[in-house]
Amino acid sequence: MRPRAGRVVYAAGVLGLVLAVWELVKFAVPERGVSVGDQRILPRTGDGALPHVWSVVTVLGERDNSGTVGETLLRTAGFTFGLALLALLIGTVVGVALAILMQRFGWVERGLLPYIIVSQTVPLIALAPLVAGWGGKIVIAGEPWRPWMSIAVIASYLAFFPVAVGMLRGLQAPSKASVELLHSYSAIWWETLVHLRFPAAVPHFLPALRLAAAASVIGAVVAEISTGTAGGIGRQIIVFAQQATGDASRLYAAVLAAALLGVAVTAVVGLAELALRRYSRPAGASRSRGGTR
Repeated sequence: MRPRAGRVVYAAGVLGLVLAVWELVKFAVPERGVSVGDQRILPRTGDGALPHVWSVVTVLGERDNSGTVGETLLRTAGFTFGLALLALLIGTVVGVALAILMQRFGWVERGLLPYIIVSQTVPLIALAPLVAGWGGKIVIAGEPWRPWMSIAVIASYLAFFPVAVGMLRGLQAPSKASVELLHSYSAIWWETLVHLRFPAAVPHFLPALRLAAAASVIGAVVAEISTGTAGGIGRQIIVFAQQATGDASRLYAAVLAAALLGVAVTAVVGLAELALRRYSRPAGASRSRGGTR
């Protein structure tokens, strides 16, 4: 419990330092910023560009069209939270399946892995309209394609990559001697996968899953903005940006809500880490503590 409490205190301290620097910049830098010639070297600090910290907090209680600003952000963040979790689930399933396939067949890894890496160079903002257009022509069990489905698919496109790469590395982690030992017991490939490769892959899978969680939130927010889908935090950021003429407090509140959304999705991944903690230590760590015989 002490290391966990220490991490919480450390994170709170870092947050306090960031807020202190925020207010220091607000106090010390002129409202129009600092420029050398035509080049701006320090940002503007007026309320339209950089509001006070307490302004961002108090704006949550202001009335909006459908309640307070805080209620609007909570509702829209909840919508995006569900889509991010769905995207994380899809990306995890696809990533693990690809990793198993590439580990089983070397020729699949040689042919597929370069394209998986190259796929991440495609700009998401360019891919979103294509997915939305293709999805509009799909009917599943008599149900038409919904806009939120496009967002989930687009976000899972970012989430599957770290899972596939991390899981592949983990599945390839067992030593040749360990694999040959199971073969000597007449274990088939599937039994080797379940009893040896999966447990060995957990220390590589969990960090990849955390990266995928962050990527799913980013993908969901960008997809909402790119496709113009209403109801999520991404679209709400655009709405508040259009309203931020003299005071950007609502815009900053929406951006911070999106950041907290990423923390919430990562916390869900923490539950998976608790369930798999018995496998979370690399195999070499237990051998080094027990010594060699």
